[in-house]
Amino acid sequence: MLAKLNSGYLDGLSANLVEVEVSVHKGLRSFTIVGLADTAIKEAKERVSLALKSSGLKPPHLQNSKVLINLAPADIKKTGALYDLPIALGFVTASEQANFNFKNKLFFGELALDGSLKPIKGAFLFALLAKEKNYKEIIVPEQNRKEANLVNFYSNKNNSMAQPLKITGLSTLTEVLLYLQGKFSPNEKSEETLIPKINEVKKQGQIEYGWIKGQQKAKKALLIAAAGSHNLLLQGPPGAGKTLLAKSVLSILPQLEPEEVLELAKIYSLTGTLAQNQLILEQRPFRAPHHSASASSLIGGGSPKIRPGEITLSHRGILFLDEFPEFHRDVLEALRQPLEAGEITIQRASQTIAFPANFTLIAAANPCPCGHLDDPQKECTCLSSQVASYRRKLSGPLIDRIDLFAFANAVKYEELVEESDNQETAEALNLVKVARKIQKQRFQNENILTNSEMQLSQIKKYCPLGRASEEILKQWVNSGKLSARSYHKIIKISRTIADLEESPSITEKHIQEALSFRKPAD
Repeated sequence: MLAKLNSGYLDGLSANLVEVEVSVHKGLRSFTIVGLADTAIKEAKERVSLALKSSGLKPPHLQNSKVLINLAPADIKKTGALYDLPIALGFVTASEQANFNFKNKLFFGELALDGSLKPIKGAFLFALLAKEKNYKEIIVPEQNRKEANLVNFYSNKNNSMAQPLKITGLSTLTEVLLYLQGKFSPNEKSEETLIPKINEVKKQGQIEYGWIKGQQKAKKALLIAAAGSHNLLLQGPPGAGKTLLAKSVLSILPQLEPEEVLELAKIYSLTGTLAQNQLILEQRPFRAPHHSASASSLIGGGSPKIRPGEITLSHRGILFLDEFPEFHRDVLEALRQPLEAGEITIQRASQTIAFPANFTLIAAANPCPCGHLDDPQKECTCLSSQVASYRRKLSGPLIDRIDLFAFANAVKYEELVEESDNQETAEALNLVKVARKIQKQRFQNENILTNSEMQLSQIKKYCPLGRASEEILKQWVNSGKLSARSYHKIIKISRTIADLEESPSITEKHIQEALSFRKPAD
C-alpha cells in the first residue's frame, strides 16, 4: 500500500514542500530511504522502528515486507531528522495499522527512541511555508509550537481578515496518532507565542550611552553610526573605553521595525535559537566574536548544510570586532563584499545560498601593538617596522569600506569622577529615533531603511549638494584623500548628520563634520 503526506526542507531562509511517499508491499524484508537523503535521514529507519515499537505498533523490522521511503523532489538534497514523524505516520498508514487524513496538513518532528518528539530547527519558516501554500494545519513538536505560532501574529498584523494557521504541538508519537484519529485534544493555547513586546526592552547589565565619560568626539561618531547604520572604527590606547563605547550603542538604538523583526525571526529560526531567546525579537542583535574566529564562523558556511555566520546573526544590529587587526587577514578580507552589498552569497558545488547581512560594523583597534603610539602620557615601545606591519593587517580596500573613524583618548581623572548625565542616553536615543523616522519616510518606496543602504541613484535623488559643499568635496577628491567610494560615503554620512538636526538639506557644515570623521587617526 502507498501513503503520501507532506513535510518541507529549508533552502537558506526559505522553506519548500517535500512529499513523503511511503510504500509497503510484500517482498524481501528491507527498509530503504531515497530522495538525496543525508545520513541523519537514512538513520531514521532505526529511530522510527524503535519509536513505533515503544508506541505499541508493529515496526518495519517485524514485518515481512519491503518498505520504501521516497522524499520528493528527489533531486534536492534533504538534511536533518525532521522527517522522522512523517515517515512514521506514512508507514503506519501504508502498513494498514491505522488510517489517517493527511489532507491540508504539514508534519515535522524528530523522534526519540521512546517515541517522544524532539524540537526541530526552522519551525517558524515551515509555518510561513504552510501559510503561503494555504495549508490549514501544521503539526510540530510541542517545544516548537510557540515559535510556529508567531506566523499568526504577523498574519494578523498584515491582514486583519487572514485565517489563522492551526498550530498543533504534540509531545509524543502516541499523541500524534491519537490526535489524527480524533481521540486526543491538545491544550489550546493559541495566544501563547513569541510576540515581541511593545515597550522598549533593556537588557540586564546594558551599558548606557550617558555613562561614558569624556570621549565627546567618539560619542558623536557613535551617535551618527546609530542614526544611519554607518560602520565605525574606534582607535585609541588600551583602557580608553573603546569596548564600553561599542557596547553602549545598544542603549541608543531604536526598537526593531516589524519588517526587521520578521527578518531576524527567519534567521534565528533557521539556527534553532529563536524559541530559547525571545530577546532576539525585542532588541537589536549585538554580536562580538573573538578575534580567533574563522572565516566560515564569521561569514557562514558548513557542509553539507550551509549555516549563517556572525554577520547574518548581527543583521539589523551590531557586529563588534574588538582587537580588529588581530583577526586573521582572510577573515577581515571576507567582510569586504557583505559590507558593500548588505548580504553574503555562499557558494558550494551543490548549492548557492544568499543570507542577509545588513549589519553595522563597529571595530576597535589600538594604534600600534603596544597601544601607545602618539600617546602624550606613555612612550610607545614599538619599532617602526612593527607599527607598519600592524597597520598592514587592515588593507586599503577594507578601510575604504568603513564610514567613520574616531579616536578615543585616555580619560582624565576629572572626567572619570564627573556625575553621569541621566538624561543623555534618553536624549541621544530620541535623536536617533527622529533621524530613523525621517529615513523611513524618505525611503518608504525604496525598500531600504537607513542612509547607509543608499545606492548611487538614491544618493542623487535624496542628497543634492550646494556649490560650497561640492567645492569642498572636489578639493578632497582631487587631492587623493577620497576615493569614489569614500566620496559617496561622505554624502551619506552628511545626510545622516542633517537628519539628526532635522535639516531638510545637506549644508556645508554637515559636509565638514562628515569629513572630520573620515580620515583614520595616524
